[in-house]
Amino acid sequence: MNNSIYPCLTIKGKIAEAADFYLDTFGDGGITSSNPIVITLKLSGQQFMLLNDGPSSTPNPSISFMVLSENEQDTEAYYLKLINGGSVLMPLDTYPWSSKYAWVQDKFGISWQLYTGGKNDMNQKFCPTLMFTGPKAGKAEEAVHFYSNLFPENGIQGILKYSEGEDNTNYVKHAQFKIKNFVTMAMDSSAEHGFGFVDAISLVVNCKDQAEIDKYWDGLIANGGHEVACGWLVDKYGISWQIVPDKLGEWMTNPGKFQHVMGALMKMKKLIYTELENA
Repeated sequence: MNNSIYPCLTIKGKIAEAADFYLDTFGDGGITSSNPIVITLKLSGQQFMLLNDGPSSTPNPSISFMVLSENEQDTEAYYLKLINGGSVLMPLDTYPWSSKYAWVQDKFGISWQLYTGGKNDMNQKFCPTLMFTGPKAGKAEEAVHFYSNLFPENGIQGILKYSEGEDNTNYVKHAQFKIKNFVTMAMDSSAEHGFGFVDAISLVVNCKDQAEIDKYWDGLIANGGHEVACGWLVDKYGISWQIVPDKLGEWMTNPGKFQHVMGALMKMKKLIYTELENA
């Protein structure tokens, strides 16, 4: 699987340890590139970026990763490894929606929802799940439509509202949608969690040309989003994105090009494809 959208996790000072930990926990993967700033790895064919520096925030459960397993044994094995040094947000148990489920936060602060279920039409094991809380509670359905309208290869696969007595019945209990063929999930929660979206977890969008960069950049900062720096932005819901050329990783791993690309990139907010390519 070569999704053009993938998560970036800020794990300061511990990216090598984290990469080894995730490979040991989930198996079926490997490191695809490594330097002191960034490690990229694949888990079950999906790309993850681990960032050693940058955002000052730390990860929290507002963005978690649903991990889909077909059998309870895998779910339990993931659980036992992830809670080593981590914490339990929902204990491993049988729930109405899954025969074996847990929500945990690992020792690096990354949250995982471990779900056991049958095969479905998704060729994706890890799905980022966006939890809209605090002043953003109730915005999940709007956000699902917003992202689906902006990105191609999209589709809203389901929006389930809370039942009476669970939460606000206008709020989303679970939504599933695709953007650029990348399955993402969303939910609302009116509970007082004490956290919201932060830039410690961002979504990276690889773009084939400047037109794509412009489209996603301008679309995501519209109506209340804002530019940050070096290809980073925050959208109107508070979610952080990196809108980057699809060849940025290739340029950054080229020893003869790295310093020139970094020098050009550090001066930009929205990235200029040709300037980085020719740096």
